Amino acid sequence: MFATPHTIVHFDLDTFFVAVERLTNSKLIGKPVIVGGFSDRSVVSSCSYEARHYGVHSAMPMKMARILCPDAIIVRGDMEQYTKYSNMVTSIIAEKAPVYEKASIDEHYLDITGMDRFFGSMKWTHELRQSIISETGLPISFGLSVNKTVCKIATGEAKPNGELEISSDRVLPFLGPLSISKIPGIGDKTFRLLRSMGIATIDTLSHIPPEMVEKVLGQNGLVIWKKANGIDPTPVIPYSERKSISTETTFDQDSIDIHMINDLLVRMVEKICFTLRKKQKLTSCVTVKIRYSNFDTHTMQMRIPYTSFDHVIIPIAKELFRKVYQRRMLIRLVGVKLSHLITGTQQIDLFDDTPELINLYQAVDRMRLRYGRKSVVRAVGVDVEEEED
Repeated sequence: MFATPHTIVHFDLDTFFVAVERLTNSKLIGKPVIVGGFSDRSVVSSCSYEARHYGVHSAMPMKMARILCPDAIIVRGDMEQYTKYSNMVTSIIAEKAPVYEKASIDEHYLDITGMDRFFGSMKWTHELRQSIISETGLPISFGLSVNKTVCKIATGEAKPNGELEISSDRVLPFLGPLSISKIPGIGDKTFRLLRSMGIATIDTLSHIPPEMVEKVLGQNGLVIWKKANGIDPTPVIPYSERKSISTETTFDQDSIDIHMINDLLVRMVEKICFTLRKKQKLTSCVTVKIRYSNFDTHTMQMRIPYTSFDHVIIPIAKELFRKVYQRRMLIRLVGVKLSHLITGTQQIDLFDDTPELINLYQAVDRMRLRYGRKSVVRAVGVDVEEEED
């Protein structure tokens, strides 16, 4: 496990998007609800447990979901609302937890090692969960154990709206009978491969020689084998709103060419949004910086719903530049920063009937990954080198 005993908590908001929709529309309570676009070619972003009963699940094509659950109520997502409630939960946790990590829009890890000497870990975590429920109205589950892997699996077993503690001496008995699909990091391809080898439970996987697992699955196989044995040294990384990605350009000659600067902003946003998607991150804050010829520096920022799409952020960056550029002096430097990052994929903030747009982003990103970032760009801007943080 750990060199020194740790106490880790994993909080996960239950069917988060659906739960937020039910706060504003009580008629959805108890009904099969699907959050996503209305087109048959859209995908399910989230669904209620009532819809899951019919076999519906996230990332399923909407056409299939309609067939499986024809009585489902389909709701177009509202990322602004989801971002708002996600930040509310984070604020409550931040007030009470010594160390916490925001792993995604609806998940948090907490390191509460040593808390048992003062309050009792389970009692403290239970009270925090009750605070989140009472202050937000959202159902939330948690798992409490010795590391990230075990507590995340425990959360899954505690759902819906429950809590589960797995002490160090119960880790292997708890994991053993569970399906290998419960291990974080095992996708469909790995799951099918292991099942074809006759490996169905975590216990079976844990008893296979690690060298054999590594030979079959590569280096990641060793990580999966360790998780099957309840071993995960991954620390809780303290969450910081300052976590960001940025790019900036210093001009060879100070400029007042607004058209050129606006085109440059497009290129800059395009670059850092591609980096976001490559790292599977979403941003909820855009900042534009300018430095005048006299070295005075000014910034302006805007909070936005979580996204990683160029076409969403580009007009925001242009608007921020228009507002921050007030002195009509020559400009020496322009920069764009995306901050308040969380883990997530670009599909999470698209609920419109635009599967073609998702496919276009994915196709463009594949081209850039293969041939370089500049292989596909918008037909605007100037080809200058930016400095990336």
